[in-house]
Amino acid sequence: MDEKPPRNLKAMLSEAKDASELMVDLGYAALFFDHLGMAEEVVDLDERLDELVHEMREVCILAARSPHDAEQMSSVLHVIATIEQIGNAAVDISRIVTHRLGIPAALVAELAAAEEVSHRVRVRESSELAGRSLADVDLPVKVAMRVVAIRRGKEWIIDPDGDEIVLPDDILILRGPPDGIAEVRALAGAPQWRPPSAGDDPTITDLDRAVDVLVEMKNTSEVAVGLAYSALLFYDQSLAAEVSHLEDRLDEMRERLEVWVLRAAAEHIDPSPLRGLLHLGSAAEELGDAARQMVWLVEQGEEMHPVLGLALGDSDEVIARVPVAAGSQLEGRSLREANLELETGSYLLAIRRAGRYIYRPRSPVRLEAGDELIAIGPDDGRDRLAELAGFHVVEDDDTGEIELVRTPDAT
Repeated sequence: MDEKPPRNLKAMLSEAKDASELMVDLGYAALFFDHLGMAEEVVDLDERLDELVHEMREVCILAARSPHDAEQMSSVLHVIATIEQIGNAAVDISRIVTHRLGIPAALVAELAAAEEVSHRVRVRESSELAGRSLADVDLPVKVAMRVVAIRRGKEWIIDPDGDEIVLPDDILILRGPPDGIAEVRALAGAPQWRPPSAGDDPTITDLDRAVDVLVEMKNTSEVAVGLAYSALLFYDQSLAAEVSHLEDRLDEMRERLEVWVLRAAAEHIDPSPLRGLLHLGSAAEELGDAARQMVWLVEQGEEMHPVLGLALGDSDEVIARVPVAAGSQLEGRSLREANLELETGSYLLAIRRAGRYIYRPRSPVRLEAGDELIAIGPDDGRDRLAELAGFHVVEDDDTGEIELVRTPDAT
């Protein structure tokens, strides 16, 4: 029997990370839009993720030829397990749709009205998108939505580049503001789509509170996973501490959610949608648990295998945390207007605002005084970002510690 060709662990790790994050996006999107097709995409991706996890574990075992190899490979196995846990949580979210567990209309409407959502659309043969490259179509400019993945038959193309040609019957997975959905569907030749609404359900105070908690849990769990990957990539103790803090908050919110759901159940309303609330709360907490497990390696100072840095996006860049000062150049400007990537060379990971996080913030988000920007980029990019936010960077020559000093009379 022929042996299997050797697999590239770096490539498999990178694919597994991207697949798990996409599964979370699609799981939540399937729920918001009550879309069975998106929920089934999560299950399809989970099958691929299971294959990757099995193959990666095989490679890790075969590669451990000495105690030192085994010690380093244990960090890779740890990350593989957390990626698998993230995928499992995404499947749990999708099951609310595939198993018809029920979800209150108020929650669906509120989540679908978020600043940024995921959407799924099939490209028709006679549409404006068919046969054109993503760069030529330029959807981020035209409709403020970007293609995060393409499913072509059984093949998945995750994070496609601009040279990728869109073919008839491609399933595009997009992310962006809800306002762009109607336009992108028109470009793809798809039928008109109507956003979900709360309908005529009477206002139920305790259920509304449960919905509010769950929206916060959803946002917090996504931030925790994103920051966990960043903490691992940059081996950053402070980011790992942020993830642990977020996981603690998720535990607290899960307890609050259960209280409000139980109170709502006593109001003589239909209890069936409440099953979905509890199921979703459990899945969001599971995502937080996976994020915390991932940063355990950083918190404990464990030696990391070099392949992890390569797979997650090895970089010489630094993490910067910069508050936005009142009267600074950034205050009141949208991210589109600020154009931080061009101005500073830094990529904005998250914004911390009033104790909450906006992860992967996009163009329409407007910066406010008191926001804390968490960005990655070169050293000089950090200095420029601080300048725009109303500060200048002072580095202690002896300790190397960084201090941000307020720029007088910032404009």
